[in-house]
Amino acid sequence: MTRFAYAVLVVIAFSSSTVFAQPATVELPADINKNFLDPELNPEEWTEKFEQDGREAYEARNFILEAVGIQSGMRVADVGAGTGLFTVLFSEAVGDQGWVYAVDIAPNFIEHIAQRAKEAGIANITPVLCSDQSINLPPESIDIAYVCDTYHHFEHPTATVASIYKALKPGGKLIVVDFVREEGISSDWILGHVRAGKEVFKAEIISTGMEFVAEPKIETMEENYLLVFRKPLTGK
Repeated sequence: MTRFAYAVLVVIAFSSSTVFAQPATVELPADINKNFLDPELNPEEWTEKFEQDGREAYEARNFILEAVGIQSGMRVADVGAGTGLFTVLFSEAVGDQGWVYAVDIAPNFIEHIAQRAKEAGIANITPVLCSDQSINLPPESIDIAYVCDTYHHFEHPTATVASIYKALKPGGKLIVVDFVREEGISSDWILGHVRAGKEVFKAEIISTGMEFVAEPKIETMEENYLLVFRKPLTGK
């Protein structure tokens, strides 16, 4: 039988008293995560939304995978894993000696990813149920944290990024893909749903101690951007 690790890891969230470097553009919608916490959430319906042509992150998945720079043997956290699209891609990239933590706030997504991995015979994935303030991973347990179209869903971004910082090994990377939010350019949905633009998010992440590294350009992405951050080698 295929070995599959399924666990919900619980650790004390790492808190931070750092104040945001810039104010948010709009208030975080109060019910932004309501759909994902619904006990009736149907992962199959969300798979049709997340894993289809028309969603930039899906269409650019192979370019994103290259930009993330995953190597065999790495330990990677897919934060806001959703239906497991990138979790599965990362699983193949890290190989038998690596591991992927599929982190999500939605219990139904966690169950879905566990079943998806079991049916595919994937043995190097651990689904992790997170909280609204912590990704619930042990200190210095991962080489890369990947957050795709999820940062704007963080209800407590400073605390959540601080928990990512703590979970990263020194020199580890945080990759953030999110929506371009610019008045007169972005859609009404983005302007109403995404609380702030790239520079605000970037400043928030840097305020937790992360170093900004680069913004690789992916030609097929127009509504999204990709940012690369790094935990300093001397980071604690």
